[in-house]
Amino acid sequence: MRSYRELFRTPEFTPFLLTFAAYSAAQTISALALGTMVYRLTGSPLLSSVSMFGPQLAQVLGATFLLSGADRLPPRATLTGMSFAYAAVTAALALPGLPVAAVFGVVVLQGLVASLGGGVRGGLLNEILSKDGYVLGRSVFNMANGLMQVIGFATGGALLTVLSPRSCLLLAAALYTASALGTRLGLTARPPRAAGRPSVAATWRTNAFLWSSRPRRLTYLGLWVPNGLVVGCESLYVAYDPHAAGALFACGALGMFAGDVAVGRLVPPALRPRLDIPLRLLLAAPYLVFALRPPVALAAACMTLAAVGFAASLVLQERLMSLTPDELSGHALGLHSAGMLTMQGVGATLAGSVAQLTSPARAMTLVAAASLAVTLSLATAARRERRLPAPAPAPAKP
Repeated sequence: MRSYRELFRTPEFTPFLLTFAAYSAAQTISALALGTMVYRLTGSPLLSSVSMFGPQLAQVLGATFLLSGADRLPPRATLTGMSFAYAAVTAALALPGLPVAAVFGVVVLQGLVASLGGGVRGGLLNEILSKDGYVLGRSVFNMANGLMQVIGFATGGALLTVLSPRSCLLLAAALYTASALGTRLGLTARPPRAAGRPSVAATWRTNAFLWSSRPRRLTYLGLWVPNGLVVGCESLYVAYDPHAAGALFACGALGMFAGDVAVGRLVPPALRPRLDIPLRLLLAAPYLVFALRPPVALAAACMTLAAVGFAASLVLQERLMSLTPDELSGHALGLHSAGMLTMQGVGATLAGSVAQLTSPARAMTLVAAASLAVTLSLATAARRERRLPAPAPAPAKP
């Protein structure tokens, strides 16, 4: 599958994409509104960045205890319930007089609710599309996410000049509700991909199986760590320039959109595997300019260029799917999503802590340098792996 026409003719792809777009727009608007609200209340770069990306930290709990549900729960009902739950907790954040400690309690609850989302969506997309259509379909989802982030951050930034953050949170709750209704009405009810009930034991057993392969481990680390550290840089946009934060986030989303278009549609499949390391280096390198504390226009250009590197995830997800049994695709993608989002939360916390001690610009520079170091280390490990003798046959699937 090499054309958008074929992709959008695939049954259920379009309604699935539209409901995801509404979900992504809601997430974008609510994150900017929440980060702005916490920054106004506390004046803390650390608390502002953690409030925006804190739900990701709770993903590690989902990956540890809940992830077996990604393949063992019916996907339509799960996604519908998650969107309704997100609408409820986002509306709770808009309650007047909610203490900052309670805000962070709700943020943790958001992360727990969302912990199954990446696996359920990824597994369902793998079912809806043929094998040769996964990368193109995933790139369109990433493009939709990037476009909704451009619109969401630009709209959210504009709304925050005339509305309170709490009013913007209520708008996001309404978008989550629309996503839930669209999922329920637009998708077909499907049975779970794997037999058995979700359980902690099944989650641990499958996680252990997925982690047992060195090529999969290196792929997961490449998906998680460089990405998470650069998102830590992004989490400081509000602290770097509170008045231009919406525009800076929109520029980053525009760069991500461009990268996904190029890699998903224009790059030949034979060339894609060679791009993961250059794209991961591009993801972090432009942030080194922040050592000079550039003006907003130059900062926006650097952020746009860096975000093109997020397309490395398409290459690495394709590699992950080639290394994973079909019946575990949802769990494998869920582990990727949960690990990536957890590392984004870690990156936001790390960057916010460094900014608290130094400055947002200095923190971005240091965290970006760490991302580059991790990418180069993983590239060295991958080269060593290719030189090793062929591995023994994979162990039996759980």
